[in-house]
Amino acid sequence: MNELTYRQTDDYLIPNLTVSETEQKPLGKYGRMRKRYLKEHRPILWNQLLLDGTLYLHLQEIDETANRRMAQMLPELAKRSGVTEALKAQNPLAWVGMMNNLKAQAEEVVLHELIFN
Repeated sequence: MNELTYRQTDDYLIPNLTVSETEQKPLGKYGRMRKRYLKEHRPILWNQLLLDGTLYLHLQEIDETANRRMAQMLPELAKRSGVTEALKAQNPLAWVGMMNNLKAQAEEVVLHELIFN
């Protein structure tokens, strides 16, 4: 971390704060959810990450991890539940309903493990 310097203004010492220049790409769904959770329910951690300049990196990491976890879990859940391409060709509406159910299950796990933790 950078050494904090101060400037004298009248009788007060004011810290010389700067914002680090990091390339930021837009946050995805899970990064934005984590940001909102931290801001509303974990204000001390929110402020610590914000002041350290690591908030965006944290949110980006959570977003990427959550997306990888979803991509990993969905095929496994589909295989265990018997949701196949044959079912998709045979009965598309049932396939969509089952896939939506599986996605909701996987998302619930991701939210519990990564976002609201």
